[in-house]
Amino acid sequence: MVVQELVAADAAGVMFTVDPLGGRADRLVVNAAWGLGEAVVSGLVTPDTLLVDRTSLAVVEERIAAKEVMTVPTAEGTAEQPVPADLREAPVLSAPEAGELARLGLAIEELYGEPRDVEWAREAGSFRILQARPITTVAAPRPEVWNDSTGTDSLWTSANLGEAVPDVMTPATWSFVKAFMGDVMVGASLEGRPMYGNIGGRFYMNLSVTATLAAAFGQGRKFAQANELVFGRLPEGMGIPLLPASKVRVWRDTIGEAVAVMSRIRTNGKQLPAFLEEAPARCEGLRARVAAAATAQDLSALWVAEVAPYFRRCCHMLQAATRQGGDSLVKVRGTLESLVGEQDADLMTTGLGDEGQLASMGPLLGLERLARGEIDRDTYTRTYGHRGPHEFEVSFPRPTENAQWIDRQLAALGTVEEDAGLRLARQTKARSAAWDRLAAEHPRRVAAIRGAVDTWAASARLREATRTEIARIFWLLRTFVLRAGEVSGAGEDLFFLSREEILAVLGGNRAPLAAVPARRAAYEGYRALPTYPTLIRGEFDPATWAADPNRRADLFDAHDTTPATDTVAGSPASGGVAEGIARVVATVEEGEVIQPGEILVTTVTNIGWTPLFTRISAIVTDVGANLSHASIVARELGIPAVVGCGNATTRIRTGDRIRVDGGRGTVDVLEAAATASPEAA
Repeated sequence: MVVQELVAADAAGVMFTVDPLGGRADRLVVNAAWGLGEAVVSGLVTPDTLLVDRTSLAVVEERIAAKEVMTVPTAEGTAEQPVPADLREAPVLSAPEAGELARLGLAIEELYGEPRDVEWAREAGSFRILQARPITTVAAPRPEVWNDSTGTDSLWTSANLGEAVPDVMTPATWSFVKAFMGDVMVGASLEGRPMYGNIGGRFYMNLSVTATLAAAFGQGRKFAQANELVFGRLPEGMGIPLLPASKVRVWRDTIGEAVAVMSRIRTNGKQLPAFLEEAPARCEGLRARVAAAATAQDLSALWVAEVAPYFRRCCHMLQAATRQGGDSLVKVRGTLESLVGEQDADLMTTGLGDEGQLASMGPLLGLERLARGEIDRDTYTRTYGHRGPHEFEVSFPRPTENAQWIDRQLAALGTVEEDAGLRLARQTKARSAAWDRLAAEHPRRVAAIRGAVDTWAASARLREATRTEIARIFWLLRTFVLRAGEVSGAGEDLFFLSREEILAVLGGNRAPLAAVPARRAAYEGYRALPTYPTLIRGEFDPATWAADPNRRADLFDAHDTTPATDTVAGSPASGGVAEGIARVVATVEEGEVIQPGEILVTTVTNIGWTPLFTRISAIVTDVGANLSHASIVARELGIPAVVGCGNATTRIRTGDRIRVDGGRGTVDVLEAAATASPEAA
């Protein structure tokens, strides 16, 4: 027989270390009433309910009940009696007391390694824990909501950004991306609205912020030209809503930052060559040290002292690289198009990567050199093993982490009818002819224009070279999160925490891990949805949009519900006309089934797709612009390309015979597939 002493409690209740009804997993639930806990457990009284944040131990929500009855000890046992009038609607617990209870609850959860249902009592100002049992009625976690489009009338685009980060992001990746953007963008927030955001886990740019900045500084026309090259053409009649901010206010909020940033860019621009030379070895050395960190303390110290500062330096170097040459591309393109037209302008701005100088072309040309025995596998792996279709999502492995990666690429390379060398040679000849036409019609302009093109080409190569080092450091960040999971015992749950929360876990605070179930549920839910429209205006709910059978895949406009047409058209990214069988694929892994001569139709491509380009006769994408990966590589190889169609993957089926006109930006279905192919099923 066990005999326990009765705690003469003046207050008591129940605490759940996670919300048993499926609420936010980063909060504890504390119920409290006057007297002994029997009244709460039996349901005789409605208790106060307090929600306490697991990290700060602060009360974030409080519901005070009218407590009419309480259980009190008597000589014969216990009895119910009315609560004194002045206490009935008074809070039982103060905020500090609720925080102290929450601290005890977290310690109990840590002891048992699982959420607990805790009965507690307060006697003479001190808390007593009466019992703690597993929570057996916990509902499925309520997913977090990731949506920066709410509460704004802004125009968002995923073009360009969706190429770099095509996946739904884990919270760890988003925290690193935010840190990167915060370091490289001027005016990252304007009038309380962010320049970039997370909509359903996907990365979007707020064009309303950038357009407002440009207008305030008298750069509206130049912005429109650059915006089309980077983010693609806006639909006919669509404008960018500006923020309600005066020029003076914009100047006041950004000009000081802009001056400081320009000074930093000038300094870093001079250091770029040295940075690019030492970056691969520096990053590889840091990766090895991170992977070898023996304790959580060692890893935290390494992050603070070296990894975080180097990450920031890499961000600043890319910022400097993207500013090299200024607006030279806009000027060069404008001049060339006015003199020779779009098709010859495209030709005359190619030749950037014939020898592998352009990072976008590197994996393909390097693979062909490997196949010819000109380099070995180790060299190829060191140079390109960190570049892939998911290179900025830290939860995904790098290509070099797959033992079959190179062999699969080499096997696919053996199926091509024309290698990159033959295609580049043909483009060289066509490019030379275009320059000859310019010389014949405008002989006095050739030298100056060639100089401008060469300057722009050098800056383009520099940008891509620096970006490959950013991809390399995201591999370092992945290594850091994996090692943090190992030394803390939290494993891959850390991919669902921000970098600040990961550091807290390394410091011994496991409270952030309570948010993992709700974030994992959000991540899986968003991943199950189709890729969202490239352009979004106004408030957008991904689940509601996905459930609409009449949804538009190219555009969501909360102010205009005009249905989409069946026409497939986009930006004319690379000239020429090709007819062939369409192959619609969602991922680069699916792309391995492409047969030579087929036309690739997909949502978006990035450097991980480059080795596929010698197998296709043309490319069509939903997302993209003139400076997108698909556009650049297609022009270099002389492949017709239409990008930024928005609806290509929903209007075209594998097996359709289509015509792609890269000069006009149109895609026509000549003959529909009789049935869906097995690969498309």
